[in-house]
Amino acid sequence: MSRTLCNHLALRQTMRLVGQLYDAELAPSGLKTTQFSMLTILAREGPLTVHALAQHMLVDRTTLTRNLQPLEREGWLEMATGKDRRQRVISLTAAGRAKRKEAHPLWGRAQRRFEEAVGGGQAEALREELARINEAVAPLLRETA
Repeated sequence: MSRTLCNHLALRQTMRLVGQLYDAELAPSGLKTTQFSMLTILAREGPLTVHALAQHMLVDRTTLTRNLQPLEREGWLEMATGKDRRQRVISLTAAGRAKRKEAHPLWGRAQRRFEEAVGGGQAEALREELARINEAVAPLLRETA
């Protein structure tokens, strides 16, 4: 693969490859990586509004709602009206917790394979650097809005 001077393209290429690795490992569970991430966030954080989950996932609410529909259809999560009737609150169901538990070892295998390929220390350093980049870039979005 050729190297590029474009930060966006380099990140997208890497994300596609890493996403394909994780999706391939998660395939037996029937979940995509993003779906597993949503179930994991809900398991960890408890019920969240669509807005709060979108912030966790760094996606817009429309995209998130579209991605939630198959999970709701499968009965892995449920949506209810919040205190403010305009809010929708997403909760993980018992079936959703079971699906996440089923998929967790598959995710663990993807995590191990990635770390074996790039090195455990490098993977940790990458996560820290990506978090730092997220913190640096997020304010730039507010400037352009």
